[in-house]
Amino acid sequence: MDRDRAAQGNSAPIDVEVVRVFTDGDGRFGNELGIIWASEATAGREQQIARQLGFSETVFIGSIIGDAGNRRASIRIFTPASELPFAGHPSVGVAWWLARQGIPVALLVEKAGDVAVRYADPVTWISGEAAWAPRFEWMPLASPADVEALDPAAFSVGQHYAWAWIDEPAGRMRSRMFAPGLGIAEDEATGAAAVRITAELRRDLAIEQGRGSHLATAVGHGDTVHVGGSTVVDRTLAFRPTAPG
Repeated sequence: MDRDRAAQGNSAPIDVEVVRVFTDGDGRFGNELGIIWASEATAGREQQIARQLGFSETVFIGSIIGDAGNRRASIRIFTPASELPFAGHPSVGVAWWLARQGIPVALLVEKAGDVAVRYADPVTWISGEAAWAPRFEWMPLASPADVEALDPAAFSVGQHYAWAWIDEPAGRMRSRMFAPGLGIAEDEATGAAAVRITAELRRDLAIEQGRGSHLATAVGHGDTVHVGGSTVVDRTLAFRPTAPG
């Protein structure tokens, strides 16, 4: 099923749906995600729009093809600084949001590859390859308190993932992620990092990141890791990009 969005002039506002991904059980916290239908108004301006919105990631939805139960949605993912071939929180968030619109999908077509989607209300699961995720500098620390004491201002380059066990036998982990290299001082919840660290540790995890976001992971076959979480609607923006420069 192809969905052609009416072209908008560059002066018209662009609708941005904002959701929070990887919330806790009460719908609190979670990482904000901007969701935009690709159109003539956004073509070639995706990086500019993502930078001006300022979310850790913004997703642009392209074509949707296939019938119910076998739909594929093409998406592009941008941080304020660059385009990503794959990311976890945008994948979970846009898959959940599409289902809420009555368009559940089986696959997300991303630059890295096809990302499988599974719905298990209230959790939406996606499957990614660890090799698709960015490289992170791991910072294993002695305690959750050590993770919480970190200052984002101390990180000026790169992508750093600090973590400590809350309950190692149960796989419960406390984490924070700092990615100035991606234009993100601190990310509230990072699905790609969860995929990578699950692959590194070879075990299922329950991760508490940022101010209180919750991510679940499960080891799949080979290099595949499943990551899931809950998402809620936050707000809708009528966004008018300013001229670049």
